Amino acid sequence: MRILVLYYSETGNTRAIAEAVTDELVSLGHEVELKSVNDTGSGGLNRYDMIFAGSACHSSDVARPVRAALAALPASTGLRLAGFVTHSTTLPDGGARASELYEAWAGRCLGTFERVCGEKGITWCGYFSCQGAPSAPIEAMIEREIITDPAEWQTYIAEARQHPNEADRANARAWARAMVTA
Repeated sequence: MRILVLYYSETGNTRAIAEAVTDELVSLGHEVELKSVNDTGSGGLNRYDMIFAGSACHSSDVARPVRAALAALPASTGLRLAGFVTHSTTLPDGGARASELYEAWAGRCLGTFERVCGEKGITWCGYFSCQGAPSAPIEAMIEREIITDPAEWQTYIAEARQHPNEADRANARAWARAMVTA
């Protein structure tokens, strides 16, 4: 397959996952291009069989540059799309508080990918998300406005600063493999 791994990354978190996805797809023998949305125009997206679109989470949704790239996708001519995001929140499977934080910080990302696919008749393949270390300004905002309990903050930030880690990259590689073999 001819595959584009398109991503937007401000801190390097999403780029690290995009690189893991690319490495896996190349190892499977696919023709893969890895590109930042900053390095691509809206033309030429119809020459791919599949696009993996990656984004940092902003305001609970994919970042504006990725939303613009998704809007530029052609109506389906057999195109397949898989989406991935990195976010500063916890994963939703860590209990009620983790689920609450995930929904508030990253809850609209999946819906954006699915909506675009539905509107354009693109085959939706699946979604991957993982935690990424927050930038200094985001870290300060989280401590000041969201996780204000000092004990909860210490637990959160000690974990968040470790991501994406090798387990996250391995999970992204396994997900990418599943997306192209399904």
